Amino acid sequence: MSDRLTDIDIARLREIRATDPEAIRAALASRVRRPLLEGDGKLFIVAADHTARGALGVRGDALAMSDRGELLRRLVAALERPGVDGVLGTPDVLEDLALLGALDGKVVVGSMNRGGLQGASFEMDDRFTAYSARGIVDSGLDFAKLLVRINLEDAGTAETIEATARAVSESAALKLPIMLEPFVSNWVDGRIVNDLSTEAVIKSVAIASGLGESTAYSWLKLPVVDDMERVMAATTLPTLLLGGDPTDGPDETYGRWADALAQPGVRGLTVGRTLLYPPDDDVVSAVDTAAALVHADVAATTQNA
Repeated sequence: MSDRLTDIDIARLREIRATDPEAIRAALASRVRRPLLEGDGKLFIVAADHTARGALGVRGDALAMSDRGELLRRLVAALERPGVDGVLGTPDVLEDLALLGALDGKVVVGSMNRGGLQGASFEMDDRFTAYSARGIVDSGLDFAKLLVRINLEDAGTAETIEATARAVSESAALKLPIMLEPFVSNWVDGRIVNDLSTEAVIKSVAIASGLGESTAYSWLKLPVVDDMERVMAATTLPTLLLGGDPTDGPDETYGRWADALAQPGVRGLTVGRTLLYPPDDDVVSAVDTAAALVHADVAATTQNA
């Protein structure tokens, strides 16, 4: 964890939120911004928008991400590492990080639809309950992200797709890059399961790529699956790889990421729980390993250290 972030800092966040809410706007307005792409044109983004959808579990611990102070410590530790370009989160997380001064020089990605709560009967009706495109621009953030799950047997998918198309159009009009995370999803024994077959991911790419009045600012966020060459052949949109749920061993996971990062059109990684809550609890080591996969200069520095 970060030695810089203490219980005193967490107490200060609580005090500011209670007594000086305008400090949040000021912190966002004064943060140091950077271009979306720099140097090698790659991005490594740490994701932290899971909690707003009620997804608090990591491996066998259903409440692993429930301690906000602990999550912030892990995020600050990750953002301090070389090669970490930015963070993805909902307003509550990003505003805490802004007050902590942790967003300077980072790409900040606002998460938009968190209304499809994990385990809910209405999970496929994935309402836009966090940022809007306009809200992201007004907050001085750099990138939008949305989740679009496609379930052909659930009518809730229709409204989600329509709202997604509207968000893409609004983002394009504002010249705001937007990251679409598509899945083909199904109900299995009362819960939503994403289909991670190559064919299903290709279908999700085709559907997501056609949403909105313009795709000039559209990116994709895709899972690493078998035959990523075929997946990436399905689109010309710039793509970030998502880390997924931490189920495989670290060496196998990193190996799959490395292979997928070599595919044309892949611009980097967006990873959350896998790195923030690694099996050995060494956040810094996990983040450094992933950063070295994305950025050659970080890999060279690590090898020469």
